[in-house]
Amino acid sequence: MPALPRVLVAALALCASSVFAQTFPVTVDSCGEKLTFTAPPKAALVHDINMTEMALALGLQKNMVGVSGITGWYKMSPEFRLALGNIKEIAPKQPTMENILAANPDFFFAGWNYGMKVGGDVTPSTLQKYKIPTLVLSESCIHVDKNRPRASMDLLYTDFIKLGTIFGKEATAKAQVAEWKQRLARLPKASGKEATRMFLFDSGEDKPFTAGKYAIPTAMMEAVGGRNIMDDVETSWGTVAWEAVAARNPEFLVLLDYQNDGGADKLLQFLQKHPLMQHTDAVKNKRFVALRYEELTPGPANIGAIEKMAKAAAR
Repeated sequence: MPALPRVLVAALALCASSVFAQTFPVTVDSCGEKLTFTAPPKAALVHDINMTEMALALGLQKNMVGVSGITGWYKMSPEFRLALGNIKEIAPKQPTMENILAANPDFFFAGWNYGMKVGGDVTPSTLQKYKIPTLVLSESCIHVDKNRPRASMDLLYTDFIKLGTIFGKEATAKAQVAEWKQRLARLPKASGKEATRMFLFDSGEDKPFTAGKYAIPTAMMEAVGGRNIMDDVETSWGTVAWEAVAARNPEFLVLLDYQNDGGADKLLQFLQKHPLMQHTDAVKNKRFVALRYEELTPGPANIGAIEKMAKAAAR
């Protein structure tokens, strides 16, 4: 019998490690609270397209009972639809407690302002009454813990490994994170010049909705040698003043493309007519990249988005 190719041997070794190495119970951190699992959940509910992509990347379909918060806002790619398969969406936008209980989940993956609102009906504490543990998206913890560190790519890496650990796939998750880090390490390095001034425009006319100090786009911009000009705003996502943006004169724009009503093109046209923003370097030189929601919120699509950003910023 011929020897197995090295790549196949490595793949088999990875599969073996992910199957046999991990034991239960496991404990992970969720916004400072400890969650312990004695076995992988069997009926997981996942909110939002970015967190669903994390689950799909780990192959958790057999352990999922539903998703929420996707079709009410976003277009699904054919690849995403195929990977999701027959998993039902219990609510197109924010799920209610009734939606969740009707699905009978044994695990919920969501975040503050990602399916849950501080003081709302659906929270980790209200779900715990029904013995439904909630893994909270780390990027969103700033809404309940003001002592969080500034954004880094660990917002993706740590949550992905936590999710893998909960479902008995810690080794698989760590291997994927290592591959992501290798891809980012291959990006061309900035040649000693000052960081490119970058600004993310999500939406809004009177005031722009953007990413602040604790949102993952800040880390994504830094990964390509840029700097979020709003990295001193003490929030993850929020509104700022146009006067403040224009005064900082962004050189490069990240436009959030919701793939509806003109998308990123409409955002650029608005900026080109804006009395303050039309004079900024980024708008005058049309230096921008259009990225989708799932590419700019913590999830596997962040890595490809950073590569797109690097390519566009190098032009």
